[in-house]
Order: sequence, then C-alpha cells, then structure tokens
Amino acid sequence: MASPVTDESLPIFGKRKEPHTIIIARGDAISHFTIRPWVFALGGSFCAAIAIGYLLATSYLVIRDDLIGAGIARQARTQQLYEDRISTLRAQVDRITSRQLLDQQVMEGKVSELIERQKTLSQRSGRLAPLLKRASDVALPEARQALEQHTQFLPSDDLADAMFMGVDPIITGPSGPTPTALEKAQIDKAGTDELRPSEGLSGQSAGEKAEEIFQTINRSLRQIETEQIYKVRNLTESAFETADNIAETLNAAGLKVEGQDEQSGMGGPLLSSDSPTESIESFDMQLQDLDTALERLDRLKKTVRTLPLANPVPGMPVTSLFGVRRDPLIGTPAFHAGIDFRARTGQSVTASASGTVIRAGRNGGYGNMVEIDHGNGFTSRYAHLDRILVSENQKVSLGTAIGEAGSTGRSTGPHLHYEIRQHGTAINPANFLKTGRQIEKLL
Repeated sequence: MASPVTDESLPIFGKRKEPHTIIIARGDAISHFTIRPWVFALGGSFCAAIAIGYLLATSYLVIRDDLIGAGIARQARTQQLYEDRISTLRAQVDRITSRQLLDQQVMEGKVSELIERQKTLSQRSGRLAPLLKRASDVALPEARQALEQHTQFLPSDDLADAMFMGVDPIITGPSGPTPTALEKAQIDKAGTDELRPSEGLSGQSAGEKAEEIFQTINRSLRQIETEQIYKVRNLTESAFETADNIAETLNAAGLKVEGQDEQSGMGGPLLSSDSPTESIESFDMQLQDLDTALERLDRLKKTVRTLPLANPVPGMPVTSLFGVRRDPLIGTPAFHAGIDFRARTGQSVTASASGTVIRAGRNGGYGNMVEIDHGNGFTSRYAHLDRILVSENQKVSLGTAIGEAGSTGRSTGPHLHYEIRQHGTAINPANFLKTGRQIEKLL
C-alpha cells in the first residue's frame, strides 16, 4: 500500500534540499546535529571576520614596526646632525677664542708700547721745557713761540683715553648705542648663519677697529715726536746761527770775544733713526747740542752786554770824531781820544754797558767824569757832566742813568765827551757804536 504523501515530503519548487546533518557516534551513543543554512552563513561570516581581523592586525603591526624604525632612524639622523653642528660650533668657538686671546696679547703689547712712547714723550717734554725757557730768556728767535706751543708736545687726554679702548672690545665687542629691534633681528639672523667674533653691523671686527685706533694713535705720537725733534733742531740751528753772527760781527770790529777752539761745531753723515732706542739717543744728543748752543749764545750775549756798544745819549748826533782834529780852544791840531755828542744841559746820560763804576768825580779837563770798568780790559768814560748820579764801586747795568750832560771842565758848551779804552789805550768808539747797531737785532 502506498504511503501517504505529506506536505513535508513534497517539494514546492523543483528538487527539495535536505539540511546538512552532522552525526557524532561515540560507542552506542549516537548524536546528530542539523546545520541550518543561516548557521553555516553565520559561521562563515565569523571565520571571515576573524581572518580579516587577523590580516589587519598583522598588517598594522608590520607597518607600525616600519614606522617606528623610520622614526628612530630619522631621530638618529637628526641627533647626529645636531651633534655635528655642535662639534662645528665648538670648533669655531675654540678657534675664535684662541684668536681673541692672541689678538688680546697683541693689543696689550701695542698698548704697552704706546704707553711707553707716551711716557718717553712726556719725559722729553719735561726735559725740553727748561731749554725752551732758556732759549726764551736769551731772546732766541722763535723760542717764545715754541714755548707757547710746548703744550702741543704732550699727548691730549682724548689720545690717552683712546690708548685703552683696544683691549676689552676684542672680547666683548665695541660698545655703542643700543641696537633697534631690526638691528637685533639682523644680528640674530647673522649669528645663526656663522659665528663671528665681536662683529658689528658694518662688518668690521673689533680687532680691526682696535688696529685702526692703534694706527691713528701711532701716527699722532710719531707726529708729536717729529714736532719735538723739529723744534729742537730748529732752535739749535737758530742758536748756533745767532751766536756765529754775533761772534762774526764782534770779530769784524776787532773784538775777539772767543777763540777758535771755543766755537762749537757739528757734522757727520746722516743716519736714519728708526728704533726707539736710537730715537731716544738721537733726541738726547740733540738736546745736548741745543744746551751747548744756548750756553754759547748766552755766554756771548752776556759778554756783549759788558761791551760798551750802546749809545749813551740815544738819538743825539756826533759833533766831533775820534782822532786828530783842530783843538776848539787853541786851534792847533790835537788828538781827540773820544767822540763828542751834542746834548742839552741836564740831559740824561746812560751807561753803554754793564760794569762797575771806578771813578765818579772831578777829573781835570774832563770836568765831572764817570768811568766804568766793563771787564775784559774795556772801560768807558763820560766827561763834562753837569751832575753825577752814581758813586764809585757801584755796579750799573746797561741803560742805567749815570749823570746829566753839561759843560764842566775844558769845554766850549754843553755836550758829552765819550771815550772807550782797552787796557788803558783809547780806541775809536764809533766802531763800537756801529757794531752795537748791527748786533742789536741779534740780542
């Protein structure tokens, strides 16, 4: 008999699929599981999700390790670059520090040298001042002007202050006005590019500026040295020239006040003097020459002041010359031992040179007479005085009033009879007066 057909055994559309069944037999026990399609799909999806998650996790770990390795390598490279930069900067700092120390030593040596030169110039000025004063006292041409300009020989305060500006700026840099924000930015930007020692915005380092300052100071000191040497040399030549002119003028008049061995001479080859020691020795020798020239000039001028070269009655004409003439009283030829000056009664008569009065009183035909001893065998007589103003053994100087003109003694009217005697022998006073006029401009 045929079995009945149920709804479950008949397919609705085509062939009917049976569900998957899993049978598990363990001894007599048999178990089976029916797996529905949706369970299978869910399990497949779960396994796929796990597989995809595993792949993603594996990829992440691999990529992360690569990223970490790349970061570590980049960090190592950056650190190496910083270390190289630091090493370079340290090397630059060491090199700059060494150069700064060397520059500082060089600058300190130059400062010491300049200070020594300044001290030398100050010492020279101290030694030169008395000589300039002596030259001014003997009325040497240009001596007074040189004495007034003597303060220019000394270095100024600005110059002395500049000597000490070159050491600290080598290390700290030049000190100046506070930079603006733009200048600071430019300095910071320049500092990041390259490290430079104490370099300003102008690009000139402190060492170069200090060197420029030292060169300026050195030129100033050399100029001062040159001025000192020029002044000393000029004064020496002027002193010798003036002394020679005085001596030649006196010798031409027959008044030999110094022998040939007393005259000083100079000469020799011209040698350059570059070293400080040679410069000091040369300056000392020039000072000695100047001292010798001034001593000779002073001695000659003192001698000249003892010679009766001045006119005892300045501005008055000569009425009778020295030598043989017709005697004004008896009219016969007679020797006139002096010269006669026209003078008013009471007119002042002055000493023609410094000396000591050896006679002051009445002396025969001379009338009232004054006689002065000037030394070196020279004496002067002033006769026919109306009044005598000095006494015997009195010391008088050039231009001292010794009496008043008159007409005492053997005289025909008011006048001054003036005589000059050398070792007691009357000589022509006209030669002395002429020499006095020539030598007056040299005194």
